[in-house]
Amino acid sequence: MKRVLFALLLMTAAAFGQQTNPQNAKGPQAKVLSRAEFDALIAKPSDVLLIDVRRPDEISTNGGFPVYLNIQIGDLGKELAWIPKDRTIITVSNHAARGSVAADLLTKNGFKVAGTIGTETYEQAGGTLTRIVPPPPQAAVTNAGAGKK
Repeated sequence: MKRVLFALLLMTAAAFGQQTNPQNAKGPQAKVLSRAEFDALIAKPSDVLLIDVRRPDEISTNGGFPVYLNIQIGDLGKELAWIPKDRTIITVSNHAARGSVAADLLTKNGFKVAGTIGTETYEQAGGTLTRIVPPPPQAAVTNAGAGKK
């Protein structure tokens, strides 16, 4: 019985080992940009494209950069055809983790990627983020008197 159990355990471990993707074994490979590197790149806005991979609520809560393309990380692989290849891409997330994954995906698909940056990291380094405050909800318009003569 112990031999069967040991053999089963060994086969399970081997199966897990085969499922590991050796390409990602080292983790994301994208360069995490410093504030100075990022600022130098966006100083030429016609040459770069910022792709923010965060959810809209994260962007509104944490802030972001003035101009960007928002494609959430889960949708990025399906949207590659719409991303221009003539610009250098910088991916954006909160701390650059999702941005690194996105940058690696884009690089693998032939895009020129300068690196990634986290908005919170950028702000902690003295950078300024854009925060858009949503307008307050408008009072409901009623048609109480509509149609009466």
